[in-house]
Amino acid sequence: MPLGRPEDELLLCCARTDRSPEIATRIGTLVEASTDWEHLVRTAHAHGVAPLLFWHLDTTCPGLVPESAYSHLREYFQANSLHTLFLTGELTRLINAFGARGVPAVPLRGPALAISAYGSLALRRFLDLDIMIYHGDFAKAKEALASLGYRPRHRLTPAQELALLNSRFEYIFARDDGQSAVELHWDISEHFSSRIDPDCLWGRLQQIRLGDDLVPTLSPEDTLLMLCAHGSKHLWERLAWICDVAELIRACQNLRWEQVLAQARALGSERMVLLGLFLARDLLGAALPEEVLRRVEADQAVETLARRICERLFREANGQPELFREAYFHPLHRMMKERLRDKIRFCLRVVTTQAVEDWKLLPLPDFLFPFYRMLRPVRLVSRYSLRIFKRLV
Repeated sequence: MPLGRPEDELLLCCARTDRSPEIATRIGTLVEASTDWEHLVRTAHAHGVAPLLFWHLDTTCPGLVPESAYSHLREYFQANSLHTLFLTGELTRLINAFGARGVPAVPLRGPALAISAYGSLALRRFLDLDIMIYHGDFAKAKEALASLGYRPRHRLTPAQELALLNSRFEYIFARDDGQSAVELHWDISEHFSSRIDPDCLWGRLQQIRLGDDLVPTLSPEDTLLMLCAHGSKHLWERLAWICDVAELIRACQNLRWEQVLAQARALGSERMVLLGLFLARDLLGAALPEEVLRRVEADQAVETLARRICERLFREANGQPELFREAYFHPLHRMMKERLRDKIRFCLRVVTTQAVEDWKLLPLPDFLFPFYRMLRPVRLVSRYSLRIFKRLV
């Protein structure tokens, strides 16, 4: 990807755990050429890679970094390290509380990914905890969270909660003191064209060590699929999400690539997965096998999508909001789908799946809940029609 600013290339060089002599030399050269440190630090925070930026600068060339930028990054690195330790301890507490109620729980991303892919809690920023449970265990999990001071982020009526549990794949809780949040997941298929069999996910679990505890985690292959789905859902707007993919590939030298590609095809989401892999290789130097590269070359849309993503990645905010942001609805999402029926299904899901915003806009008693099905399409049409009109005039 062509970069016009040395600061942006510097950030790409630092968004990895690779400390090879070649990377260190390039970082030193770019530090000497960098002048807009305010832009660099601001962009690093926006992309969630400030810990990695400091880790590299502190080792490679601390004397060349302006004192104000260096002090800020050092303090942030220390604060992030303490916060990730706190969240890791909180994760252990939650898993124990779930286990006491007979609820199997699997950490997603967060501390588990920091340890397995980055090798350190301090190098990856995460602000909440994602935990996978069985859908049928939601009530017991909610009870366990309540016992530890967690409440649902949104106040929902029974009908609203039931609709969310049947149409969404996650439910968000926040601790009463505001120090942490938990997202319960019972499926990781939200952005795939087809659903992953939950029993297969649970059957492929592995274990990693967090402190003194062994905790279950998704297999590297399933983790890679999950990361590509998550990044695609958010249009890869943060470099940290691409970094997650690249670091997982570096850390797992024995990835079963045939399984990854076969499952991606079975889910109707091969293009989406190939996009994540291509970005990790093109921007952060992740090594991909020849078979993956051949798949990328066979689908011209992958490189087109990657180019569009890269154009957005370091673009300065121009004060104009994205036109399509509701429920992660964007033309690029449709382009990520290979099959026409999946594009249509995606659009229908966005239009028909109710969201908390719909319920907040017009609170209705539970016996009138079916009327929300008509409200959502009307609200979306009116919102986007107004935005399109404003763009035209």
